Amino acid sequence: MKSFLSLTLAGITGGLICFGALHLTSEKNLGYQGVHQVSTSTPVNTGPDFADAAEAAQKVVVLIEAAESAETAQLRRRQQDPMQQLLEQFGLNGGGFEFGYGGPMIRKGAGSGVIISKDGYILTNNHVVDFADEVLIKMVDGKEYEAKIVGRDPSTDLAVVKIDASNLPTLEYADSDKARVGEWVLAVGNPFEYLTSTVTAGIISAKGRDLNIIQGSKTIEQFIQTDAAINPGNSGGALVDAYGKLLGINTAIASQTGSYSGYSFAIPVNLAISIANDIIKNGGDIERTSLGVEVFVLNEDLAKERGIGIDQGLLVDGVGEKSAAQYAGILPNDVLVEIDGKKLEKFDDLKSKIDLSKVGDSVNIKVYRNGKYLDIPVRLKKGL
Repeated sequence: MKSFLSLTLAGITGGLICFGALHLTSEKNLGYQGVHQVSTSTPVNTGPDFADAAEAAQKVVVLIEAAESAETAQLRRRQQDPMQQLLEQFGLNGGGFEFGYGGPMIRKGAGSGVIISKDGYILTNNHVVDFADEVLIKMVDGKEYEAKIVGRDPSTDLAVVKIDASNLPTLEYADSDKARVGEWVLAVGNPFEYLTSTVTAGIISAKGRDLNIIQGSKTIEQFIQTDAAINPGNSGGALVDAYGKLLGINTAIASQTGSYSGYSFAIPVNLAISIANDIIKNGGDIERTSLGVEVFVLNEDLAKERGIGIDQGLLVDGVGEKSAAQYAGILPNDVLVEIDGKKLEKFDDLKSKIDLSKVGDSVNIKVYRNGKYLDIPVRLKKGL
């Protein structure tokens, strides 16, 4: 029977961890002959040494314990259960119905985070803290800090929290665009919450994965896929390269069980830091940009059908009213060929550029129209 992998956000904690019994076989049945120690004066080359990279990364990865307050839990309970509101109007607390037997169930969870500034900004996944208004940060040296949520961006599953601290360690950023499949990476986090500062190793298995695991209509997914083991509690932790540079933020696993099954996914650092800077600058309000066009990927058959002299690019099928594209002069039947010098061969080539741009940014789009190429500057507007 064909099996299907379900994608599980790695920061959701809870549940029971079951351990199977270890059955020991007698030495006689194993044919045990004793342990023979091999002595050699020549070091054995066992592969790359990640000790320095691991040590640096462990210093910047924190444990995040998140919870909603009793007041927030009570409000949520009222909103979810109309009967609760009715009962409270008559001075009742809900008795013993669903209502937690006298009190609402307070949601709690744990995950990881990465220190990104010496003065206490910490980057994590949104799903680690999205329900919380009480956040506790535990450092690798045992220090604890209460944190406030600076802002969240559900479309990228990223969030920034802040603690009152100074002179904190940070990591240099790698260029995730230049990372290559097959490169060694380390995942650092707090699996199952109690296995703090755990380091696992693997390689980059793929790049640019769009898995449709982030909920919402305008999500951005460009995951780095690795085979470094991560589990619930690792979400928000660091993916670093062999030199100890921050390469991504661990976010999800592909699993049928909820635990690691061979594949994990991280948000590239180039995207993560760009979003984090926007959250910090704008106080948590992320404005998404929009070009305002509907396009088809141009191919040879479509080009012949429409009588277009080229067969590569994005054919504009519609232009939105009062959109950035309309104001710039882009028309239906134009072919978008390049954006800021980058060829447009598929929709994601355009989407990735627009998603990472800010409201008010200008981009230059090369357009093929009636046998001629035009360079059209476009000032991006807020998405509708």
